[in-house]
Amino acid sequence: MANCKPYVVGIDCGQKTTMGIVDTRGKIVATTTIKMTDYLEFEEYISGMAKSLRRIMAGVGGPQMIRGIGIGAPNANFYSGNIEYPSNLPWKGILPLGELLYEHLGIPVAVTNDANAAAIGEMTYGVARGMRDFVMVTLGTGVGCGIVVNGQLVYGHDGFAGEIGHLKMIRGGRSCGCGGKGCLETYASATGVARTAREYLATRSDESLLRSLNPDEITSKDVYDAAQKGDALSKEIFDFTGRLLGQALADFACSTSPEAFVLYGGLSKAGDLLLNPLVEAMEENLIPVWRGKIKVIMSQLVSSEAAVLGASALGWKA
Repeated sequence: MANCKPYVVGIDCGQKTTMGIVDTRGKIVATTTIKMTDYLEFEEYISGMAKSLRRIMAGVGGPQMIRGIGIGAPNANFYSGNIEYPSNLPWKGILPLGELLYEHLGIPVAVTNDANAAAIGEMTYGVARGMRDFVMVTLGTGVGCGIVVNGQLVYGHDGFAGEIGHLKMIRGGRSCGCGGKGCLETYASATGVARTAREYLATRSDESLLRSLNPDEITSKDVYDAAQKGDALSKEIFDFTGRLLGQALADFACSTSPEAFVLYGGLSKAGDLLLNPLVEAMEENLIPVWRGKIKVIMSQLVSSEAAVLGASALGWKA
């Protein structure tokens, strides 16, 4: 019976896909990971996901002990259970994530956007506990957000509210995987930082530790490491990135008037290198009624814990 099933599964679906079994107290009791790049076809990826889940489910008594599965994934639609037209995944079009995983495991599946899943996790277990109005901003391969208003996630009429990464920050700017140009995530994501580094190295003559690296292989981590060593060009890259993100958040505040923006994901680990120019630019661009009121907070949840825990909350209702 459903009420005798003491566990759910939470899945953070990304290039590195993390799966966790969660008990009724919100404790992650088992985890496993797979890499998207190991699979050519989406169906093979789902099969690999199911195989890995069966392995860790065996440790808690098997699939019959699992109440449901919740998944947070890029461009995922809460209403349809599909990933729809993703910009940063190996597969394109409409991908029936929930349906295929249910066919493999026979366990109810609920799906939402990965930023929404992280917002649920942060609201339940993290720095947003007790907040009823905040925006979770995920900074990874792309940029996403989960919007919480009056304690409830905002999905929009079609399930795609919160695509902040596709705000047009520089008209006619960098090409984006969505087909547009100048989107925020082409500048303020981990991949955006690497693109800025390559552009600066190609168009400027400044000395930099980054010049010892192959430009095509530079990552945001390389830029962070160089900035930590005092590299002026790398610090300028983070200043540019933070200021652009701060401008975007100031604009976005006009829509929901949040108590806080909570930053989560790999790029947020840059800390003050990103946060200081971000807050400065946000305050400069906020209208007076919000200046000094909206907090910008770094998530304190470990690694992908927020997304796994947030997704797992969907599993109880799947």
